[in-house]
Amino acid sequence: MNGIHDMGGMHGFGPVVPEPNEPPFHSTWEGRSLALNRAMGFAGVWNIDRSRAGIEELPPHVYLAMSYYERWAMRLQKLLLECGLVDESEIKAGHALRPGKPNVRKLSPADVDASLIRGSYARQAAAPARFAIGDRVRTRNIHPQTHTRLPRYARGHVGVVESVRGCHVFPDTSAIDGRENPQWLYAVVFEGRELWDPDADPKLRISIEAFEPYLDAA
Repeated sequence: MNGIHDMGGMHGFGPVVPEPNEPPFHSTWEGRSLALNRAMGFAGVWNIDRSRAGIEELPPHVYLAMSYYERWAMRLQKLLLECGLVDESEIKAGHALRPGKPNVRKLSPADVDASLIRGSYARQAAAPARFAIGDRVRTRNIHPQTHTRLPRYARGHVGVVESVRGCHVFPDTSAIDGRENPQWLYAVVFEGRELWDPDADPKLRISIEAFEPYLDAA
């Protein structure tokens, strides 16, 4: 979707200035926000693509007013409500008002290390890869209303396939209804001047990972 989350190439936000010696968390609640999100991710009620879409769907005025972990907290609240694990009265009260749903997997201390290892999203391909290393491709200028991993700044531009990553779960469908719909994934490299303008640094090259449905032969 064309949400505020996809900020690559947007003007007016200034440079990214790293914070010297930045700590993992600035406040205790930030670590708690991360832990709660991890615990609910382990529960398996939603997948990683729906989780990413939950942040992308935040309205621009809300997204821009929040810090990083505030967005994580708001995303978690949104998904908990969406999946019926809590209701508005419990959010307002700040604690459970009724028994939890049965059969929801709970994260125990013994499971924490394993829960931090992301599983493989590689899947068996239904057809051969359409593109090969060295092929020139043009990204499609799509504007879906739902989740996509094709960044706006790279749409409608010509690049070269530099690697074939294999066949993987397709996030665009996985985020909507959980369908894996496996698709070939490629690393595509673009010249900076192709993406930005003729005045861009001539040495700049940018790689993105793009699924086959995003690409046409150039």
